[in-house]
Amino acid sequence: MEPKDFTGGKVSGRRRGGWISCFFIAGAMIGFQLSNGGWMSNLIVYLTEEFNVKSIDAAQLSSIISALAFLTPVIGAIIADSLFSCFSVIFACSLISLLGTVLLFLTATVNSLKPQSCEVGWMPCKPPSGIQFAVLYGGIVLGAVGFGGLNSVIATFGAAQLEEGHDRGSFFSWFFFILCSSSVISGTAIVYIEDNVGWGWGFGICVATHLIGLAIFLSRTQYYHQIRPQGSPFASLAHVIVASIRKWNVRISSKGEDYYHGGDDEALNLLPSTPSTEFRCLNRAALKTEGDTKPDGSIAKPWRLSTVQQVEDLKTLIRIFPLWTTGLFLCIPIAVQMGLTILQVLTMDRHLGPNFIIPAGSFTVLSYISITIFLPIVQKIVTPLWEKLSHRHPPSLQRVGVGHLLTAASMAVAALVESRRLSIAHSLHLEDKPNSIVPMSAWWLVPQVALVGFGQAFHYPGLVEFYFQEFPASLKSTATAMNSVTIAISYYLTSALLDVFKKSTPWLPDDINMGRLDIVYWIMAVTAVVNFGYYLTCSMLYKYRNLQRNDGHPEAE
Repeated sequence: MEPKDFTGGKVSGRRRGGWISCFFIAGAMIGFQLSNGGWMSNLIVYLTEEFNVKSIDAAQLSSIISALAFLTPVIGAIIADSLFSCFSVIFACSLISLLGTVLLFLTATVNSLKPQSCEVGWMPCKPPSGIQFAVLYGGIVLGAVGFGGLNSVIATFGAAQLEEGHDRGSFFSWFFFILCSSSVISGTAIVYIEDNVGWGWGFGICVATHLIGLAIFLSRTQYYHQIRPQGSPFASLAHVIVASIRKWNVRISSKGEDYYHGGDDEALNLLPSTPSTEFRCLNRAALKTEGDTKPDGSIAKPWRLSTVQQVEDLKTLIRIFPLWTTGLFLCIPIAVQMGLTILQVLTMDRHLGPNFIIPAGSFTVLSYISITIFLPIVQKIVTPLWEKLSHRHPPSLQRVGVGHLLTAASMAVAALVESRRLSIAHSLHLEDKPNSIVPMSAWWLVPQVALVGFGQAFHYPGLVEFYFQEFPASLKSTATAMNSVTIAISYYLTSALLDVFKKSTPWLPDDINMGRLDIVYWIMAVTAVVNFGYYLTCSMLYKYRNLQRNDGHPEAE
């Protein structure tokens, strides 16, 4: 007999889904994140030191790879919602990511797969051969695509193991906390091993942690609550657009019985009798005309008739779109700062005590450390205090707005710190000495990175909760992937922006002591402030589709 789902169902005497399954999913995610973060957070250093790639080119390549890792989740989410289950997507993507990590391990351990070091004798740096580049880029792309594919789907899969809305809200917060904590470990311990013990050892640990994560995930297979795809929800949205165009000359009715709600119109008891007045032109898609339905009440011509629910789902996506675009201009400054911070660190004093030197790739981990510190503070102190003072739960969009302000502040701080770094370099005439170390502690960069992390503790969980709450039920996997899409596009735009700065201005030379990174940071600060004004406008005009909080109480707009 086929086992039922978690709604009262059991498998071999055990209940399916639940928090136990979530623990296994979280354990798997720790292994996957340790593996991915172990090589991605130190990618710029690996490219410049081991493959003789120029610094700005390495920063651009890192942005492109990061964009790829964040773009893939929406593809995986669409596949999970439309064709295969979340479990199948996670399993397939984990294997792809594992293959990529193994290829990177080979580039670090097989001498023929990497170029000769620049430090050998008097010989100039030799660029990698075609085969060496192919294996390197193959490993990077497979690792990024595989990890990106499972990254957001695994969050949806974990939330699906829980029945109660408030449990799912808690899961998203703690899942993000675990994700950041794992990133801290991978960006410090594994990066330290790569820089001080050997790249082969570091990448070998990445392979091992990935295998452990995969084993943890598969060990609970028969007890997971599986999400079965119901066909492509995007096809039904396309039906709405086509049907409304084909009926452009049909007069819109104000009578509920003129609209199609389903086979037996049972949805009339659950939905408004007529579609909402926003984007009224789309309402024609649900108007019943002669020949649209069969005698049994089902749709005869899908491209001429849609349900009221499908029309409202499309309207919801249209209403969300302006808010989604604000995330692009929020993430671009963050992506610029993350890439350029590593280049700054490489030109600064990284000593912690007389003998210990902090790896450059570990400095970006400071943002994750600040997230792991501030996220519990936001959840346990800021949110209850907000509720006590305002007598309501903080709406997700208000929390996102706080993140916008903190991001703008971090860009301004970054510009001020870089101005100080450049003034010291110029006072010592280091611009005449290529790639010289500025006698300034890299710890000056901590405030700007910490502010970014503090802002993410507000806006990232807030956006995930907002999308999961507001997106149509048929697009829940896609909802949790929307942040990844935003980050992916912003990384691509960041790479293009850096290329423009590099080619048209003197601000980003290969030796940043001769450049003006401070101007770049000031431009990002102004962009963040203008975007905050745009965000305020969009959020004030937005009306929540679902006014229920995760705990079941009404949420104020």
